[in-house]
Amino acid sequence: MKKPRVQKQMSDEAVKTKTGKTWSEWFGVLDRAGAKKWNHKEITAYLRDEQAVGRWWNQIVAVGYERARGLRAMNQKSSGDFAASGSRTLNAPIGDAYDAWADETTRAKWLGGAKMEISTATKDKSLRAAWDGGKSRFSVMFYEKAGGRCQVTIDHMKLTTAKDVAKMKTYWFAALNRLESHLDAKKQ
Repeated sequence: MKKPRVQKQMSDEAVKTKTGKTWSEWFGVLDRAGAKKWNHKEITAYLRDEQAVGRWWNQIVAVGYERARGLRAMNQKSSGDFAASGSRTLNAPIGDAYDAWADETTRAKWLGGAKMEISTATKDKSLRAAWDGGKSRFSVMFYEKAGGRCQVTIDHMKLTTAKDVAKMKTYWFAALNRLESHLDAKKQ
C-alpha cells in the first residue's frame, strides 16, 4: 500500500536562488515592514511592489511567512478555509479513470455511498462536485501519462478545520487505493 506524501516547505537554498534571500531574511524584511498586521493580499503586494519578487515567488514567500508567524495554518487558504489534495498515477487509460468517476453506478463500486453531486464535468479532463450536501466542494483532474496510464488529482476545498483536512486526506488516499484496485480488476 502506498503512503500519503507529506507537504514540505521550500528549502532555504531554493528560496535564496529565486528571490535573493533566505526564509529568515524574508521574515526579517516582512517583520520590519509590519506584515504581521497585513492580510495576504497586502503581503504579496508589498513583496511584488517594494521588493520586486515575481508573482509565483511572492506567493511562496507570503504563505511561508504567514505560516511561520502563526497567521495561517498548513493547508489553509487566504480566505480562512482549508483544502486537502491527493494524487495517484494509475495503470489505466484516462477514459477508464474518468468513467469510474462520472458514472454513478461504477463510482458506487469503489467510492461507496459518498454524498456527492457532480456540478460540471468535461470528458476525460475534469469534474467538480458538491460534497456532503454542499458543505464543501472538490474537483478531480485527469492527466494522460505515457504507456496508457493516467494521473488523477483531487482538490477538496472549503473545509472548515485542519482536522477536516487530515480526515479528507485519509479518505481520498483510501478512495484512490480502491479506485486503483477497481481499475486493475477491470483489466482482468
